[in-house]
Amino acid sequence: MKNILSKIWFKKLITNSTVVVISLMFLDCSSTKKNNQKTFPSESYKNTTQVHNSNANSATATHNYDFDDHDYISLRPTLRKPISPNTKDSLTQIGSSLLVNENESLAILDSESPVADKIVENYLNSENKEPNGHCLTVSKVRFEQAYKAVHGHSFYQDLPSRMATKTYTPKQVFNLLYASASDVHEGWRSLPEEYRGKGNAGAIAYAGMGTLVDSMGIWNGQLRPGALMQVWRFKDDYEKVVQGVNVKKLDPYGHSFIFISYVRDEEKAIIGLNIADQGFQSYRPLIPRDYEVWWAVNLSI
Repeated sequence: MKNILSKIWFKKLITNSTVVVISLMFLDCSSTKKNNQKTFPSESYKNTTQVHNSNANSATATHNYDFDDHDYISLRPTLRKPISPNTKDSLTQIGSSLLVNENESLAILDSESPVADKIVENYLNSENKEPNGHCLTVSKVRFEQAYKAVHGHSFYQDLPSRMATKTYTPKQVFNLLYASASDVHEGWRSLPEEYRGKGNAGAIAYAGMGTLVDSMGIWNGQLRPGALMQVWRFKDDYEKVVQGVNVKKLDPYGHSFIFISYVRDEEKAIIGLNIADQGFQSYRPLIPRDYEVWWAVNLSI
């Protein structure tokens, strides 16, 4: 059973002064670990994230996300060879094992990304690898900090003007895609469908800052360290988010994090992913059965 952790809303001001409220779909990806470490700050979400009650009245986002009732997803798994997916967006098992040639994967990893390298470097050198808080904020701040360290300014300054729509600015489009927001509103549905529901991966790829990698590519060894990832526990939820849905009728389960490295067995077969998140799942490798939908973006910046 899926449980509602929270309903988070994005409130965007648009040129005709109409306020569009769109629901944030990253639910149930908060850390289950309790400690005294501080959550990462995120300037970009201080002014955009709103929490709404049942009366649709907004308030500053002060919700406590330190809750998780998904025992299954939190279990430490037995690492085995993954099963090759038979669809682009899902890891449905079809019965053929997948053995990855490490040399073939190296060609895919040739492209350099100083930002991706910086993300990994910052994470490995951090004394606070599990800051708690919300997965969306933590992954985005790690990306923001690395980008600024490499380029000397916010990535928002480098968003292409082509991302703008009649309703949203490039920054708003990026944030909505990054958050896997969903709505039945015509303005939101004007966002490119191929990037909806893909979270950080979709937003960064649409901005021209990286290349999308689907589930087949992910489990074929095509990820580079520092790649950002968005996953969904259930494919049906992902598809509804992509098409546009009244979020009051949907309680989806998604997660946002950063890829660090592959876990391989003695035969060099990929059996898991080491990740960086806020502490929810980074304590152990992820395996294919954890989620039905996997998306990632290899950075090119």
